[in-house]
Amino acid sequence: MWLGYLLLNFTAVILAYRFWGKAGLLSIVPLSIVIANIQVGKMMTLFGVDTTMGNIAFGGIYLASDILSENEGKKYARKVVSLGFASMLFTTFIMQIVLKIQVAPSDTMQGALSQVFGFMPRLAIASVTGFAASQAFDIWSYQAIRKLRPGFKDIWIRNNASTMLSQILDNIVFSFMAFLGVYSMKEIIIIIFSTYFLKVVIALLDTPFVYIATIWKNNGKVSED
Repeated sequence: MWLGYLLLNFTAVILAYRFWGKAGLLSIVPLSIVIANIQVGKMMTLFGVDTTMGNIAFGGIYLASDILSENEGKKYARKVVSLGFASMLFTTFIMQIVLKIQVAPSDTMQGALSQVFGFMPRLAIASVTGFAASQAFDIWSYQAIRKLRPGFKDIWIRNNASTMLSQILDNIVFSFMAFLGVYSMKEIIIIIFSTYFLKVVIALLDTPFVYIATIWKNNGKVSED
């Protein structure tokens, strides 16, 4: 089931690019960020490791940034990522205000909303910081690798290397900011590498989608803004 959801997520990203071009990804990245932060509360087990559903939605964001880095340049990729970052901050801030508003006596949803959006400020700050740092590094590293391996056949190298490097950065930043002083150093290291393995699997699976998007772009099948 998780694999089907992952492939559906990746398909939505490339179809948004196919039919709406850059504007499609400009829209789908903030949407994916909001979805990922909602799904982070749902746990699943992959290959014997517990992880959140949000990791799959975040995988689509890395796919989108790599498609943009490959076909539209780092300037536009950074624009989309900055919009995603702003949407994450805005959603977090707004939902904290919503939770503080006095509810009607007949309300039945406050508890459910609190479970989804009432996370600790420390975790929210860690998540936002990890996302911003890893996405900026993903775009920079993609372009750096592209200078060394610019060919079409080398897309898989650029895509996987940049994503895997940025994902380990995301894990390190988030885990230390969120859990330092809560768990032992050994436990934090285990958290970093157990979740990183799953992110590597997701990164490998998105490679064909980067190729498809690039072929569409090269053949003039991507909608131009």
